Order: sequence, then C-alpha cells, then structure tokens
Amino acid sequence: MTRVLFICIHNSARSQMGEAYLKNLGGSAFEVESAGIEPGKLNPRVVKALREDGIDISTKSTQSVFDLAASGRSFDFIIAVCSKEAAERCPIFPGKGVRLHWPFPDPSTFTGSDDEIMAHVREVRDAIKERVREFVRDGR
Repeated sequence: MTRVLFICIHNSARSQMGEAYLKNLGGSAFEVESAGIEPGKLNPRVVKALREDGIDISTKSTQSVFDLAASGRSFDFIIAVCSKEAAERCPIFPGKGVRLHWPFPDPSTFTGSDDEIMAHVREVRDAIKERVREFVRDGR
C-alpha cells in the first residue's frame, strides 16, 4: 500500500480535496491523509464543491503537519498543493518520501460574488481531481 500525505497551509481546502480524490479514485492501493501548518476549519465552499461531485467531507477535521511528524508517521509521497505564491510557507514533512509540488490557487483568497467564487472553487476541484487521476494512473 502506498502512503500519501497532501499538505498545504491550512488543510482546509486543497489538501482536503487531494485526500478525498485519492481515497475515491485510488481505492485500497493508497493510505492517504492531509495536513497543514496552520490548520483551520474546512472551507464550506470546498465541502459544497466536493458534495456536488458525490464526496462528503463535512465531518472531517483539519490536522497539523507537526502533529503527524511528531507521531513518527512516514509517507511514500508528500504532495504539497500550495500555490506558487505561498510556496515559501508550504509545509515540509521530514522523512524519505518522494516530494512533489502541485501548485493550485488557494480558494480562501477568491473574491467576487458567491457564484463567481464557487466557479473558481470548482475549477480548482476539477484540476486537483485530474491531477490525482494522473497520479493514480502513472504512479507519480
């Protein structure tokens, strides 16, 4: 089983989407978690966007990358999903796992009407889903 950790700043949106899609698309071949350096609350627009695609994360909580590291957990892949702009703040996880960076915009920074923001969240959702699909298919 391949162990994968998705990380970002707040563990409230992108890393949660990555975890949800890998669990959904990768099945039992993957053990997957997500974490952030400043865990916050789940982004309700992300919860809504995933629900529209048949995935319910409404009962999930966020977790700290530091707590995971302190517990001694190890991962085969550590996938940072921070935006290019936040790359310097993106968490680093210790260990020997392969590190990948998939930059996606942060849904918490989107502005506009609710419909406009949701449209951008769906774009990020769909981009993450496609990138996870490639990861499952290609193993990277």
